[in-house]
Amino acid sequence: MSRKLPSLRQLQCLLEISRTLHFGQAAQRCGMAQPSLSAQLQALEAGLGIRLVERGRSGVVLTAPGRRIAAHAATVMEEIRAMTQFAEICQDGVVGTIHLGAKPTLGPYILPQVVAHLHRDHASLRLYIRDAMPLELERELREGKHDVILAQLPVSGDDLVVRRLFRERLYVAVAADDPFAGRASIDPEELRGRPVLGMRSGFHLHDKIRALCDEHGARFLSEYEGTSLDALRQMVGMGMGLTFLPALYVQSEVTGRSDVVVVPLAGRPITRSIGLVWRERSGQVQVFEKFAAVMREIAGKGCPGITLE
Repeated sequence: MSRKLPSLRQLQCLLEISRTLHFGQAAQRCGMAQPSLSAQLQALEAGLGIRLVERGRSGVVLTAPGRRIAAHAATVMEEIRAMTQFAEICQDGVVGTIHLGAKPTLGPYILPQVVAHLHRDHASLRLYIRDAMPLELERELREGKHDVILAQLPVSGDDLVVRRLFRERLYVAVAADDPFAGRASIDPEELRGRPVLGMRSGFHLHDKIRALCDEHGARFLSEYEGTSLDALRQMVGMGMGLTFLPALYVQSEVTGRSDVVVVPLAGRPITRSIGLVWRERSGQVQVFEKFAAVMREIAGKGCPGITLE
């Protein structure tokens, strides 16, 4: 037998009756006249097909089913309040749980500040971060494992939205006792014949450094490819060769060290372009736009190797 679903108004009336055991007081708390309250209760009982309330000389009494239904009504109304509060939080669009993918040569050197900023201003936001290789990031974004990725551009696809953030300069990193260490800049032609360390294949930085070696006649040491920027820095510090390190990493991990020095190449700066990427049909665009704004703000503060886009 089909039952008519109760309305929220009917549940509210029953709940106030159960709390006050008085029709007049319940009606007042519901903001309606007593006859209207009685009509709502009758409609609820008719829809459910059971008696919920008994009125006698001793006053109002809930039946056994009435007490159970009133308990359910309390739960429903509490969930409605929680939903309303959640909606109010959502008005600025920055709420919920976000899965962010990032490259290991980038994420650790900007995301801690971004997370702290977002947690301070949007405590209801939960951010889960996973490092992955560039090609894995793009594939897993399309598969739904990430909601958004922080990636080196270009990233293409009609199903993706790309929001450019900044260009990050690459600096030549040399050992502290290298002849280049005391220089204000290095002419690209001076790289000819010099041994250069790079990331292993699969990183965009691998391709970038290898292309620079080919262009300027440097010697790419494929037998000593690094698995992290820290590994490259350590090999450079031991005098195994020079390398190219991005500005955010330099600011975080190289500035103030005594074993490694960074020097810019003369002429046009060598850079990599960084952006946020998400699926076109995502329903969390407001969150991602907030991410973009925060990342631009943080990257642009105190890091001379960053140019905002």
